[in-house]
Parts: sequence; structure tokens; C-alpha cells
Amino acid sequence: MDEQGLEDAAVLLMSLGEQEAGEVLRHLSPREVQKIGETIARTHVVSREKLTSVAERFNAATTGQGLYAADTHQYVRTVLQHALGEEKAGILADRILQTSDLTGIENLKWMDAVAVAEVLRNEHPQIVAAILAHLEPDQAAAILVQLSEEMRGDVLLRVAKLEGIHPAALEDLNDVMFRVLAGGGKVRKPSPGGTKTAAGMINLLGAGNDTTALDAIRIQDPDLAQEIADLMFVFDDVLKLDDRSVQLLLKEVATETLIVALKGAGDPLREKFLRNMSSRAAEALREDLEARGPMRLAEVEAQQKEILKTLRRLAEEGQVVLGGGAGMV
Repeated sequence: MDEQGLEDAAVLLMSLGEQEAGEVLRHLSPREVQKIGETIARTHVVSREKLTSVAERFNAATTGQGLYAADTHQYVRTVLQHALGEEKAGILADRILQTSDLTGIENLKWMDAVAVAEVLRNEHPQIVAAILAHLEPDQAAAILVQLSEEMRGDVLLRVAKLEGIHPAALEDLNDVMFRVLAGGGKVRKPSPGGTKTAAGMINLLGAGNDTTALDAIRIQDPDLAQEIADLMFVFDDVLKLDDRSVQLLLKEVATETLIVALKGAGDPLREKFLRNMSSRAAEALREDLEARGPMRLAEVEAQQKEILKTLRRLAEEGQVVLGGGAGMV
């Protein structure tokens, strides 16, 4: 979700009221809830014009009245309690409002990558692998970037080989972390580890870290590294998708995200997207690309990652097949 989307979501939720906003947040992912919560916490006054504009974009009925929240911090806490219950709401609210430290596997999902890396840096790589396998690939990749190259390669090798987690493997972590993951002696759910999970994490490392990580695994286990490489899907691999898949992708990707992502793409990939758009939309995109000045590589890679995340979601839903049928990441 881009900055405009976050602002619109925050305004709309504030206009709904605490209980209704909480019901909406229950259907979002932890990362989405955190981002929207942070945006609400920074918002104190919403003008009539802004509220009306947002309401129109969401095709929702509204009185057009501006909303002033005197205590947005308390609003965030109350909304999150309706959405998540008191325990999880307290965890996320503390993270958003930066009022307390967090521990535990479930809590890691609400923390930023730097903070999680600090928690895990001194743990055994097998424990780190078990934990990262329970996080979203983009969060796991962001955490891996914060670790040393040596540890990163070791952890990814273990993620790729991970087939199941026994509670005893987590005994070195603190009691809260063990209890949340193992559920008091029983594994809460099968481990999502394996080569597909490792490939998804490596895909999102970016900035050359993906190649380094895969090379580190290749030194230890060449066959496993090749299996992971076969499952990986990078932005240029969009060229391998059929036209129907590209058209489905375009329906899910914001125009601004596509413009930035294509600034770092070659002509064949640009044309792949353009020929799957209407002539009017394609012409507008060409004009936007020509008008947009040079952009930082980090910005381009970030938006390419967003498109890859969308592709993975579509693959998980069975709408597209990545890697020519080799697998989904």
C-alpha cells in the first residue's frame, strides 16, 4: 500500500468509528495493520475536503463532516482492541507508539527488521531459521539483510532444509517466545520451511544480497542451491509470463508502482507490460516514463519487490503460475 493509500485508509477508518474500524482491521495482515495504525497515530485533523475526497474514492456514503480526534493514541489502542483483542492490541499499540519493548515469536511480526535482527543476532542459526520460517517472506528477507553474510547463508541453508519444527528445537529462546510458537508443548502449525520458503526470502533480499546468499548455499550444497534457484522468480522473469497473467497482474498494481518499477527495466519488459494494456493506458504510461527523471536504484527495486509480492499472492491463489510451472514462490 502506497503513502496515498495509507492516508486514505486512515481517514476512512477514523470516519467509521472505533468498533467499525476494528472490524475492518481484523481482515488485514499484521504489517498492514501496523502501517495504517502508524498513519492514524500521526493524524490529528482531517479536513472536510479531505474526508469528502476519500469517501468519493471509496464510493462510500458520507456526511462530509471533518473529523478531529483529540487523542489519536487512545483511538489507535481502542481500534486495535476491537480488531485484535487486548493482548495483540497492546503489543501492536506499544510498537506503533514506541512505549515498550517486545518479545516472542508472535510479537516479532509486529516489529521492524532492525529490531528483530537485534533479538535474533546471537541465537543459534537453526533457531533463527525456525523463527523466520513463521514470518512473511518480505519481513524475513528484511531481517536477513541485517545479519552478517556468513550467518545469512547459514540460516537460509537451514530454512531450505527445514521440514518440521519440534518444540524442543526452540528451548533456547525465552519462555514467552517458546510458548507462543509451541503452544505449551504442541507445535501450533506445520513449519512452512523448505526450498520454496527459502527462495521466497532470497527473492526479496535484493541489492546483490540474493546472489551472495545463493552462492553461500551452493558452497555447502550445490544441488539444494540449484533447487532453490529454480524456484526463484525475479522481476525480469515477468517476460516468461503469458499475457493473461500480466493482465491479471496489472489489475492489482498501482500505476505509480508500475512507473517506478519500469524505470529500471529493459525495453522488452516494458513492452511486455505495455502491450497488455489498453492503447490509451499504454500511451499514458509511456508519457509518464519519459517525463519521470532519474530515480534511485533503491526506489526502483522497492517497487519491483512490491510487484513480485503481488505476483506471489496471485500464484498462491492459483491465478497465475510462476517459473513456467516449476513452482510458486
